[in-house]
Amino acid sequence: MARENGQLEMNFPAVPAAAVAAPAALTAALGRSPQSVLAAPRDYVAVFGSEREIAELTPDFANLAKLDRDAVIVTAPGAEVDFVSRFFAPKFGVSEDPVTGSAHCTLAPYWAGRVGRGDLHARQISARGGDIHCRLDGDRVFFAWRVYALP
Repeated sequence: MARENGQLEMNFPAVPAAAVAAPAALTAALGRSPQSVLAAPRDYVAVFGSEREIAELTPDFANLAKLDRDAVIVTAPGAEVDFVSRFFAPKFGVSEDPVTGSAHCTLAPYWAGRVGRGDLHARQISARGGDIHCRLDGDRVFFAWRVYALP
């Protein structure tokens, strides 16, 4: 669906995650302990306290690839947006994806519950990065994004 600003809006099933004990291998591979960890069918979600913590992460990609999930999403409240994230999938040869729509199928339900509303402004803070507008509607996540230009 086309939005007024020219962006395309897509919608996918929401993929809620459940709280789990932080696997020691995940914490070791990230190089610091998250406040909490969630598990979705394919991904771990590591929740940190600040955008700065997410920006400063230098994960061990070889060890992330050994985890029992396909990818790792790290997230925290944002300074200028509702939340920030990064997405690591070294198991598939993608150390870090610049902007990951599928990750927001899990992040939108989590953050909607945390901030108490379904319309969210997110930012993926990879080197390239991008802004994602998410809207949780029942069991669907609608999102549109803008990827930053290559440096």
